[in-house]
Amino acid sequence: MGKTIYPRERMSEIRPSAAELHQALKQYFGYDRFRPGQQEIIENALADRDALIVMPTGGGKSLCFQLPALLRSGLTVVVSPLIALMQDQVESLQNNGIGATFLNSTVSAGEVRSRSADILSGKIQLLYVAPERLVTDTCLTFLDRVAPEVGLAAIAIDEAHCVSEWGHDFRPEYRQLSQLRRRFPQVPMMALTATATDRVRQDIIGQLALRQPYLHVASFNRPNLYYEVRSKNSRTYLEVLKLIQDAGSGIIYCLSRRQVEELAYKLQRDGIDALPYHAGLSDSERTANQTRFIRDDVQVMVATIAFGMGINKPDVRFVIHYDLPRNLEGYYQEAGRAGRDGEPSRCILFFSYGDERKIDWIIEQKPDENERRIARQQLRRVIDYAEGGDCRRTIQLSYFGESFPGNCANCDNCKNAKPIEDWTIEAMKFLSCVARCQERFGTSHIIDVLRGSKSQKVLRKGHDKLSTYGIGKDRTADEWRLLARSLVHQGLVDETTDGYPVLKLNPLSWEVMRRQRAVQLAVPKAMESPTETSAAAAEAELLFFQLRSLRKQIADEQSVPPYVVFPDSTLRLMAQQRPQSLEAFARLSGVGTFKLEHYGQRFVDAIRDYTQTSLSTTQLQTLDLHRQGLSVVDIAAQRNLKPSTIYTHLAELLERQQPVDVDRLISAEARSTIEQAIQVVGSEALKPVYDYLGERYSYSEIRLVKAAMGLNSHRASVG
Repeated sequence: MGKTIYPRERMSEIRPSAAELHQALKQYFGYDRFRPGQQEIIENALADRDALIVMPTGGGKSLCFQLPALLRSGLTVVVSPLIALMQDQVESLQNNGIGATFLNSTVSAGEVRSRSADILSGKIQLLYVAPERLVTDTCLTFLDRVAPEVGLAAIAIDEAHCVSEWGHDFRPEYRQLSQLRRRFPQVPMMALTATATDRVRQDIIGQLALRQPYLHVASFNRPNLYYEVRSKNSRTYLEVLKLIQDAGSGIIYCLSRRQVEELAYKLQRDGIDALPYHAGLSDSERTANQTRFIRDDVQVMVATIAFGMGINKPDVRFVIHYDLPRNLEGYYQEAGRAGRDGEPSRCILFFSYGDERKIDWIIEQKPDENERRIARQQLRRVIDYAEGGDCRRTIQLSYFGESFPGNCANCDNCKNAKPIEDWTIEAMKFLSCVARCQERFGTSHIIDVLRGSKSQKVLRKGHDKLSTYGIGKDRTADEWRLLARSLVHQGLVDETTDGYPVLKLNPLSWEVMRRQRAVQLAVPKAMESPTETSAAAAEAELLFFQLRSLRKQIADEQSVPPYVVFPDSTLRLMAQQRPQSLEAFARLSGVGTFKLEHYGQRFVDAIRDYTQTSLSTTQLQTLDLHRQGLSVVDIAAQRNLKPSTIYTHLAELLERQQPVDVDRLISAEARSTIEQAIQVVGSEALKPVYDYLGERYSYSEIRLVKAAMGLNSHRASVG
């Protein structure tokens, strides 16, 4: 093979400024600012530096290679193992007016030739390709031609953990990608994945031969997700039904296929658009159900864990685990399919000990004893999470080796303000017992020693002779378990993960025992009821759902998923800010040049129509108090407003044909006098009427009567 020739002019040599990067971000994708880490990643990419990006779902990995592709000359090749994911991303790019295409097993030979011609003509900036196809002689030979004629700008490898045998989804075909560096040595490479341990990261770098790569490892924390655990009981189905009504798109995970079918049927019976998804369905059924969910034809997907991988639906507003998940890593990944667009979303887990027994039975079916032991330890961590009184994020992130201080304000344990108690003395007792037992036992044995158990194991080991034996009788076993979980979650004691959960002391443990560090314990209490939605939020939500309907209509016209038209985040901005012109609409985050031109007027018209017929928050509040029987003076006092302002609200409400009782607001005599004056003066303005009446009545009273006259006239014409 001869020496590859590359284009001499590359945008990356020009190195756009920060202002130019932000301008490009707005132009192509409609966003005003980068997400954390994105700008630095993109700047390194434009410097032709190799990179390894570890960023959780919803963090914005795709933009890290998409935007550089638009600022470079030549073709950027994106390797993706998931057909559904590459198709969704290409649709989204094309809907932003960007030249993108894909090559995979779904594309016919004729279409491959057509798309190849577009690439060679320079119409395509991003090519998505499956790893199996990329490493074929045909595809590599084609790229050999692309390099000198069009230019290879970069190679991005998504789901890069598949390269590593230590990753959770190893795929042998990914190993063959190592030949890309040998074949195209000057082309920068970017590897991207959502999760990777240090061992996996080093394996990726070695397998892909990345050269001194820029490394970005983002936090696993997803601040927009609300985490909650609820007890599972006879009323759980009704709770689920209430949770999902008018809640947008969502996924409900169940343990078994039978549970999936039953729950989907019950939801359908109760008027919820829901479909099942599990391995027992045919390929065509699963594909059809998945497509209908992605395109918002149905609201809810009830599924086993077979559903979710490669689903690029950013506007999933809730994920409910109807049954207990088998391990905490799986729960994090499944719950993480909510809120990929960064908008607030809910992750609800229903917990019962009956589910624990079901999973334990499944574990018993494993033939390998070591696998059973590890699976039970993973189940124990899930139960610790479900029962835990600490911040849910602290528990989750500690599992991945990341420290989180707690008080996230976005989980049930933090929002319900559990009492915080000082358990330093109890922690000292517990950790001292771990030390006396020579760090060779798990939580249950330590609790037995503390509570003076006469079990055979305690007596056989001679632990009834320890100084810590029986010093914890004043606390129940459940209280000691609560403390043990909290110490692990806070990193104040370690627990082995090799299938035998043994407690090990660390430097922080000794700080506690030396009274150098206090231990605070969150004591669970009953959950509080959520606050009522404010009138402003309710009104914005109503417009939001109307805009969703318009988005669905446009998406159906174009045969694309609705989120390709606009993400939920942009629809919510429309509902909150209500732009009345294309200029104002263009300033919204998520509105780029292409979408402004193609969709702007339809959305602005819809917002105008809604605004003209809707009521403001302050009007709604005044109407509510008026209908409760309060006088104008009382309403003004309660709302800290002037009575004239309340009169104005009521007049505006009458003009909008709302149920305002005028007879309670103004006497029949005064009303008659004002009506006669309006008929005599015959003016649209209020001042001539005010002057005619000798200033005996306020402008507010005159406007109120005028509005009532207009309402009566309207009713007469309608009748």
